[in-house]
Amino acid sequence: MTDVLTENAPLTDAPAKQDGPSLSDFVSRAANGQAADGRRDLVGITREELTELMAGMGESKFRVKQLWNWIYNRGVTDIEDMTNISKKLRDRLAQDFYVGRPVLTADQKSTDDTHKWLMKFHDGNEAETVYIPDRNEDRGAVCISSQVGCTLTCKFCHTGTQLLVRNLTPGEIVSQFMVARDSYGEWPTPANGIRRLSNIVMMGMGEPLFNYENVRDALRIAMDGEGISISRRRITLSTSGVVPEIVRCGEDLGVGLAISLHAPDDDLRNEIMPINKKYPLKELMDACRNYPGMSNARPITMEYVMLKGVNDKPEHARALAKLVKGVHCKFNLIPFNKWPGSDYECTPTNDIKKFAQILLDNGYEAPIRWPRGRDILAACGQLKSESQRQRKSRVGSTGDAGGCGKSDADNEGIVAAQ
Repeated sequence: MTDVLTENAPLTDAPAKQDGPSLSDFVSRAANGQAADGRRDLVGITREELTELMAGMGESKFRVKQLWNWIYNRGVTDIEDMTNISKKLRDRLAQDFYVGRPVLTADQKSTDDTHKWLMKFHDGNEAETVYIPDRNEDRGAVCISSQVGCTLTCKFCHTGTQLLVRNLTPGEIVSQFMVARDSYGEWPTPANGIRRLSNIVMMGMGEPLFNYENVRDALRIAMDGEGISISRRRITLSTSGVVPEIVRCGEDLGVGLAISLHAPDDDLRNEIMPINKKYPLKELMDACRNYPGMSNARPITMEYVMLKGVNDKPEHARALAKLVKGVHCKFNLIPFNKWPGSDYECTPTNDIKKFAQILLDNGYEAPIRWPRGRDILAACGQLKSESQRQRKSRVGSTGDAGGCGKSDADNEGIVAAQ
């Protein structure tokens, strides 16, 4: 990974004339959750690894429980505030570790109370996170990003116009939810289970299943009952269709699954979602049929953005009903959210209702999920950070700095929690 730290960094491969760490050292450390001085972020370290680290310091498992509680239950951001840990150990920990948060570079609230944050990580890259409050109850879902940018270039997606910069680390993923909690003062974790930030949806920037291990570790931290304590039943992961990882995700995590479908046949899906050329619909549907935990009580959600004159005809609805036969699923019909430069238009409301009725007549729930946060570009498929600008100025870069990404078309799923 060779991203520059700032726009003004010198575009040269010559060693920097300085006594401290070089720029490449800093960027390498940042990608692994380390500060400029080499200290490591405790946020994102798995419980198992934290146990090993404490054992290496001669500390018991009880210290792990204490640290976990301070970081993920109480939300502290300073080791010095961990008052039931001895001063000597706090000082020792502070030499090698810190408790981090991304830097907020933008904080916007929509007229409909949707809340969007632009978060900057240690290497200067950014990602967006969105909170969508429930319209009827005092709760809501936090839509979290898994990558900076994406590579799948889905035709109807704003994030698809931003090239992939890199995968996010487990700490960068889970800390997005922690920043949201900071913003709403929801620390310590409510003991009675009543909370405004009640759900997590992995449907922001990036394809979660192309960054699977990091997403898995982040969600396990979020689900841990002694910390953030979000039930797996309140977590949904959306994918554009990375077939080999779908069943693995169900076995490892058991979270809800949403599929960014958007077309009923391979020809159309190939055109608007290039990932379909690698993982065609038959393979995708087979993976869905074998997804662990799928049931009538917990169906898979099929996200379907409504594009005028493209995928919204009655024959498309009938083909969808045939395609998903044998999959316990429901549809979310998403009116297309216009973004600058897009050639697509949204299907008229009456036509969306007719489309929904056809699916309903075939036995499938198909609610229309009306957009939220449009005025701050926080609605489905509208997320995009400024990190592509940094990517273009990378030192000696010849390709992407991480794994593959997906279109933010998967943001269609965020409204499923409303």
